[in-house]
Amino acid sequence: MVTAMLAMSDRGAVPGFRFLATNMGVVVDTPAPNPIFRTESPLDRDRWKSVIIHHSGELAGNPETIGRLHREHGARMLGYHFVIGNGNQMGNGVIHVGERWIRQMAGWHAVGPNARYYNDHAIAICLVGNGDRRNFTDRQIEQLIGLVKRLQRELDIPASAVRLHRDVAGALTSSPGRHFPTAVLDQQLLSSLR
Repeated sequence: MVTAMLAMSDRGAVPGFRFLATNMGVVVDTPAPNPIFRTESPLDRDRWKSVIIHHSGELAGNPETIGRLHREHGARMLGYHFVIGNGNQMGNGVIHVGERWIRQMAGWHAVGPNARYYNDHAIAICLVGNGDRRNFTDRQIEQLIGLVKRLQRELDIPASAVRLHRDVAGALTSSPGRHFPTAVLDQQLLSSLR
């Protein structure tokens, strides 16, 4: 059974947020159109060249709390395209589809010497949690891998263009943290190419 729910928020209550709760393990492997590609603006296939994986830096959070922090630092809305919950203020493995993705807008997520390029051309996925302090949940990683694979297939993004924020930011951040299972991600992305 595939469960998918796309609910539009009341823009007056929580500006700029839309939610997608889905069983990605099932949805990703089906040939039917995936709800994440039903965007308001046409899917901008020429824009998206890579995927950058981040952590929120906090043990708990949700799109509203992360978005509030981004706005306090000068963003107009949540800077990430997708947020994946860890069960602390947001369901474990629940994927939030942000306004930037729905409207095919540049992100507000990368730092470092090539930040402008990555903000303009990389899809930002944030895992709620702090990978320097503890592991992410198995469900978060499962959902992350399913989402990344689907984005790769749909947008022809090579495994070499799936990066961790620390890889593009240099010494400015350790995100998604030392506990992020890089080997698992690499193995899953490479196995999908075979």
